[in-house]
Amino acid sequence: MRKVIAAGALALVSAAGCLVLAPAASAAPDACVTSTLTTSAYEGTGGTHVKKSATSSCSDLNLTYVNDTTIYGYDGYAGRLYHSSTGTWKTCDAGYIWLYDGSYAVDSELLCTDVSDNTTFTVASAANGGDTVHVVH
Repeated sequence: MRKVIAAGALALVSAAGCLVLAPAASAAPDACVTSTLTTSAYEGTGGTHVKKSATSSCSDLNLTYVNDTTIYGYDGYAGRLYHSSTGTWKTCDAGYIWLYDGSYAVDSELLCTDVSDNTTFTVASAANGGDTVHVVH
């Protein structure tokens, strides 16, 4: 019985040593960043503008919360990226994603994919502007 307890204690000490060393050996990017935005109207740019995080491990714009300001409780949402080389805004390939008010899991509602660090973006509402959304990036 003492051998079993001693072996178990040794295993725990060894595992704890690995846990302490693992974070020091890793230089992974920070976790994804969440931004709260107010949407613009359809194809608009008047809402909140945010720069894609340069220190995040996320490359996509993930819609994780929406709150429509109309009585319907749902709206269509599209990510819009600013292209500084041309001075224009472009709606991402996903187009408008129609969602009811509420929360959504990361990676389930992708507004834009493969977004470069420091790219300015906004979110447009199909029906009206002024909605509140959370974007994980």
